[in-house]
Amino acid sequence: MNPIVIIPARLKSIRFPNKILLDISGLPMIEHVRRRVLLSNYVNDVYIATCDNEIKESLEPYGANIIMTSDNHTNGTSRVAEAVNKIECNKIILVQGDEPLLLPEQLDKMTETLMNDNKSIAWNATGPIENENELYKNSFVKCSVINSRIHHCFRQPSRFKDFENYKEKIRKVLGLIAFKKDFLIELAKLKSSSIESIESIEQMRIIEYGYKLTSVAFDKTQASINEPEDLEVVLKVFREENEQKNLLNEVLNYRL
Repeated sequence: MNPIVIIPARLKSIRFPNKILLDISGLPMIEHVRRRVLLSNYVNDVYIATCDNEIKESLEPYGANIIMTSDNHTNGTSRVAEAVNKIECNKIILVQGDEPLLLPEQLDKMTETLMNDNKSIAWNATGPIENENELYKNSFVKCSVINSRIHHCFRQPSRFKDFENYKEKIRKVLGLIAFKKDFLIELAKLKSSSIESIESIEQMRIIEYGYKLTSVAFDKTQASINEPEDLEVVLKVFREENEQKNLLNEVLNYRL
């Protein structure tokens, strides 16, 4: 059974409220992400997990499958854990709805990893950090990776002396997280861990409780939309990168 994909969504984003419905070339941002997921080779359908009727009403005309959830969730992981109870599956890929530059082949790689790895219980896509200044950007999460295991996630490095020597081990946490279904349901029952609560990094619950979080290494890191100024970065990519320009056209003309 192939993993299923769930996109958690809410309007009350701390850094950029309502960003999930941000209009990009005539489509809500989350619909861009949903269509990119559907362009992958292994996904037959994708579910949107949300507590907001506005999101439901915005996406239903496009044929999206919506699962309504509680409005008490503090992060996407717990929202997906509720939604997955209503779906028959073994493994789940959580795709963040603020990744409008997601490449379908990246989702293919994530899916193939899950299909071939029966030992791990949780996975997170990671990408390279080429610019040292990105280390100090608080809006996205970084992690330390040793032997394909994510050991720690952070927003700001506590001490960092030599970027060139360490950049292979310090990577950006990307918006594709995967779980075995049984583990996800049990994880959601655990109390929030200390660093998870302080830093607002949901992956730290896995790490702080002693479970292994496996890195799925991508060669390329795309910009996500975490803050209003990130939109222009994404639009610039659409204008200048042929691969993304062609994919945008495919998304806009996707047959529902």
